[in-house]
Amino acid sequence: MEKPLADIGIFGGSGFYKLLDHAEEMAVETPYGAPSDRLTLGSLGGKKVAFLPRHGGQHQHPPHRINYRANLWAMKSLGVTRIISPCAAGSLQPGVGPGDFVICDQYVDRTSGRPDTFYDGPISTHVSAADPYCPELRKLAVDAGEACGIKIHGRGTVVVIQGPRFSTKSESKWFTSMGWEVINMTQYPEVHLARELEMCCVNISLITDYDSGLVGDVAPVSHAEVVKVFGQNISRLQKMLVKLLEMVPDKREACSCAAALEHARFT
Repeated sequence: MEKPLADIGIFGGSGFYKLLDHAEEMAVETPYGAPSDRLTLGSLGGKKVAFLPRHGGQHQHPPHRINYRANLWAMKSLGVTRIISPCAAGSLQPGVGPGDFVICDQYVDRTSGRPDTFYDGPISTHVSAADPYCPELRKLAVDAGEACGIKIHGRGTVVVIQGPRFSTKSESKWFTSMGWEVINMTQYPEVHLARELEMCCVNISLITDYDSGLVGDVAPVSHAEVVKVFGQNISRLQKMLVKLLEMVPDKREACSCAAALEHARFT
C-alpha cells in the first residue's frame, strides 16, 4: 500500500462513528473470512482512524464466535500500525470499582478453541507475549484518562474467559485469589494477534460491575447491567479517545512492537 488509509484502528461500537470527520464505510476482504462488520474510516484527533465493531453493528457475534484474525488482518491491510482496544469488563478486586478505567498490562488466557495465530507453518513462528500491551500507548492512555478527570488504574491483569456465560462464584473467587484485577471475554486473542502483525495495542477496560465471587454479597452480573453501565461511560470514553489520539506521536520510536517478529522464527 503506497499510502495508508488509516494509522490507528479502534474496536468499538456505532456510538463512536459520530465523532469522525469525513466518515466513510468500507468492506474489507481477508484470507480469514469476513471481519465482524464493515469498517468506518475517518479522521479524529488529527489522526486517520479506522473503526470496527468487534461484535458487529447489531452485536450479532458473541465473544467466542468473533473472527479475531479477520478483524486484525483487515486493520493491518488498511495500513494501521496501532490498535486501541476498549472493552466492557468486570472487576475482581474491591479497589477497582464500576466506572473506573483500567489500562491493562497483562492477560491470562482462559479461552479454548479460538484460532489464535496467523502462523500455522510451514515456518515455525513463536512470538513473545511476555509484555503483550504497548508500553508507549499504555502511558499515553493513562495520561489521557487523567487529563479527562477519569479514575484510571495504570496497570492490571485481565483474565479472559471463553464466554458467552459469566463465571461461577467459585471461578470468580479463584481469579480474585490470584490477584488478577479485571475479567473480560474478548481481549484474547485480539491483543496477541495484533502483536503477531507487529502492531501496537492498548486496552482500556471500562469496569461495569463486580464479578460474582468478589468478597461480600455481590449480585450476580447480568448482561443488562453491563450494557447499562457501559452506556453511561461511553461519553467519557469518547472524550478520552480524542485526547489519546491527539497525544499519539506520528512515529513509533518508544516501543519495540514493530519488531515483534525478530528472533521469533526458525529459518
